[in-house]
Amino acid sequence: MSQTNGLTKLAYSRTWHHISATTPHHALSTIRPLPSAQSTELQPPSLGRLASRIAILLMGKHKPIWDPSTDCGDYVVVTNCSELYTTGKKRWQKLYYRHNTRPGSLKQVSMDELMAKLGGAEVLRKAVSGMLPKNRLRDDRLARLKAFEGEAHPYKENIVKFKGKSMIAEWPSGVEEKSAEVRL
Repeated sequence: MSQTNGLTKLAYSRTWHHISATTPHHALSTIRPLPSAQSTELQPPSLGRLASRIAILLMGKHKPIWDPSTDCGDYVVVTNCSELYTTGKKRWQKLYYRHNTRPGSLKQVSMDELMAKLGGAEVLRKAVSGMLPKNRLRDDRLARLKAFEGEAHPYKENIVKFKGKSMIAEWPSGVEEKSAEVRL
């Protein structure tokens, strides 16, 4: 099977998505039934859940035209990567390894040290990279991930907007009523 990486009809429909690493996302929450928008129970998504959602957007699996051999994914802008949420002791226990193929050159660094040295954007990029398929489309898909440590980014004009404002990572209308009905 060939993997198309150029100008195809499917590749023309790319959109830009904005995700904040600190905003609680109702779709990525593990709490059921969903609490209200003002609830303190809702936390930001963990690193793994956030990375898997970003990988799906980069591959284009959320689109009805998805094809595994064609690069038809979207752009993703992630802000506030310096405040990534991790569960347990992962920040201190998870290790990243690198090796330059020479004997005795295996190096390891913890997630906390990597975040201090290169920032949370690199930790998120490594997590998303591990969730993408290992083929020749991987580098191009990963290049469409734009991760920033703070709230500021140069892609504000490209983000998808509905009625003049960005609706990404907000509660859709009706979710609060449905969650209240489930509790009764």
